[in-house]
Amino acid sequence: MDFIINLLIIVRDAIRYFFTSYIPQLIQEFSNDFYLNFIKEDRWKYIVDGLGVTLQVTLFAVLIGIALGFIVAIIRATHDKTGNLKFFNWICHIYLTVIRGTPVLVQLLIIYFVIFGSVRVDKVLVAVIAFGINSGAYVAEIVRGGIMSIDAGQFEAGRSLGFNYTQTMIHIVLPQALKNVLPALGNEFIVLLKETSVAGYIALEDLTKGADIIRSQTFAPMMPLLAVAAIYLAFVMLLSWLIKLLERRLRNSER
Repeated sequence: MDFIINLLIIVRDAIRYFFTSYIPQLIQEFSNDFYLNFIKEDRWKYIVDGLGVTLQVTLFAVLIGIALGFIVAIIRATHDKTGNLKFFNWICHIYLTVIRGTPVLVQLLIIYFVIFGSVRVDKVLVAVIAFGINSGAYVAEIVRGGIMSIDAGQFEAGRSLGFNYTQTMIHIVLPQALKNVLPALGNEFIVLLKETSVAGYIALEDLTKGADIIRSQTFAPMMPLLAVAAIYLAFVMLLSWLIKLLERRLRNSER
C-alpha cells in the first residue's frame, strides 16, 4: 500500500512539474525562437517576399506550360491520328524525351549558367522559362492522352457538320479532352508549385531561399524551415480542395 501511495505521489509531482515548469519553458523557447527568426530585424520579410516570388514563378510557368503543352499535344495527336506533321512530331518527341528524362534542377542550371551564362538576365525570368518548359512536357502528355481518349466517331461527326480537321479539333475534340484531363492538369500544377523550391540554386530568393537566408543569420534552422513547409502544405491543401471541387462539378455535369 505504501508503495502505491509513493508511486502516486511521484506521478503527481511529475505531472505538476510538466505543467508548471516544462510547458512554460517550451512556450518561452518557442517565443524566443519565433522572435529571433521572424520579428527581429524584420526577418519575416524574407518569407513574405519569397512567397511572392514563388507564386509569380509558378503562375507564369503554368501559363507557359499550358501553351507549350497544348501545342505539343495537338501535334503529337494529329500525327498519331493522321500521320501528318512528321517533322514537327519528331521535334516534339525529342523535346519530351529530353525534358522528361532529365531532372528539373539540371535543366534550371543549364538554362541559367549555360544558355544565359554570358548575358545578364532576371533570375525570375530564367526560373519561369525553365519550369514552364519542364511543365509543358508533362502537360503535353496529359492533354495528348485526353485527345486520344476521345472516340474516333467524334471526328466523323465533325466532318458531317462540314468542319475540317482543325475546326473539329478546336470545337469538338479539345473541349471534351480538356474536361477529361482537368483534374490531372491540376495535380501537375501542384507538383510544379513544389518543384519551384529548387530555384534557390540560381540564387533566386524564393520561399525556400528566404528560409535559408534566415537560417544563415540565426543558425536556428527548425523555425524557418517549418514555416516554409507549413506554407507549402497550406497551398497544396488549398489547390487539392479546388481540384476535388472541380472533379465533383464535372461529375455532376455529366449526369
